[in-house]
Amino acid sequence: MSFSVPPSPPSSSSSQPAHVRLVQWLRHFWPAPLGIDGRERLRFIAGAMVGVLLTAWLSRWWAGGGGSGPWMVASLGASAVLVFGMPSSPLAQPWPVLGGSTLSAVVGGLCSALIPDPVWAGAVAVGLAIALMVPLRCLHPPGGAMALYVVLTAGDGWHLAAFPILFNVLVLLVAAVVYNGLTGRRYPHPQRVAARTDVSKGAFTASDVDAALAHYNQVLDVSRADLEGLLHLAGRAAFQRTLGEVRCADIMSRPPLAVEAGVSLKDAWALMRAEQIKALPVVDAQRLVVGIVTVADFMRLANLDMHEGLGQRLRTLVMGRAGQPQSVGEIMSHPVQVARVEQHAMDLVPLFSQGGHHHIPIVDVEERLVGVITQTDLVRTLALAVQGRDDPPSAPATRR
Repeated sequence: MSFSVPPSPPSSSSSQPAHVRLVQWLRHFWPAPLGIDGRERLRFIAGAMVGVLLTAWLSRWWAGGGGSGPWMVASLGASAVLVFGMPSSPLAQPWPVLGGSTLSAVVGGLCSALIPDPVWAGAVAVGLAIALMVPLRCLHPPGGAMALYVVLTAGDGWHLAAFPILFNVLVLLVAAVVYNGLTGRRYPHPQRVAARTDVSKGAFTASDVDAALAHYNQVLDVSRADLEGLLHLAGRAAFQRTLGEVRCADIMSRPPLAVEAGVSLKDAWALMRAEQIKALPVVDAQRLVVGIVTVADFMRLANLDMHEGLGQRLRTLVMGRAGQPQSVGEIMSHPVQVARVEQHAMDLVPLFSQGGHHHIPIVDVEERLVGVITQTDLVRTLALAVQGRDDPPSAPATRR
């Protein structure tokens, strides 16, 4: 018996006309806008100008007013872009800037001395500089320019590494530390964070991030710590997008059953059993919530010293006995926690999880009772969000 494999359907890109694919390919050359506002852009520009100006002024002064040798390297402008514009980047931290620049200058000097042809010397210098910067954790893009600069100037690598390169870099780093600190940017920027121990079930861990980075296998211009933080923020934003617009009105039970404070315990208990609910809001004549009575209130006031069973004790309570409470108002819990109908449903999570509440009456703008939300209502909403349904659940028709 033989089996034939059906041909795979053509991809959407291959089925498009050639000119459409060409336009899409050309669009790759136009990058997305930087996600910074005008204030950050101004901070970036001013910092680079101040850093380069200070470095140039001090370097020229150190060289004695402009001697025969160079007193500043042009690639320092690229370093300024990194340390002032991207102070959180792993490529812009002090050790990569300092180690990558000076080490590459020494490599360029060695290649210039050992390889006569500047074409080969420049290529080998850049490649060897990268080969050393990666394991030494000082990868700095302008470092490749430093290596090539030394080769093209045919200068002494040791001399140029000390001045102007090392001097330029040190002044620029001091300016970056001071300026970034004054403008609210942490520099040096932490590249590692302590492993989280409070990871909830279903949330990604540090090892998951490491596995994803290993699979990606490319150099990222963002620290691992920042990447993990961004992923957590993205997850929080997605959760907020899914549930952030769900209001209490969307998930509350309505119309709500309620009783007044003067209702007898017998009638209230009968209503709760008939409707199979565990709580009844207590309202006044204007439907303003004045308390709530729950099964727990009946259990608490049952005569636990009696030898009858639990059912008999509850019957004794609701049927009445001399000296015992007779009406709902005498056993209700008050004041009661309420929420507004237009309030976000997520605001109720801490009330249920930490406040010990199981039923929360929902009121309108006039403080009148319009619904009830239970833990079941909120759990159902969370379950729909986990399943990936963005539409808010319809208001429950049943009472709990």
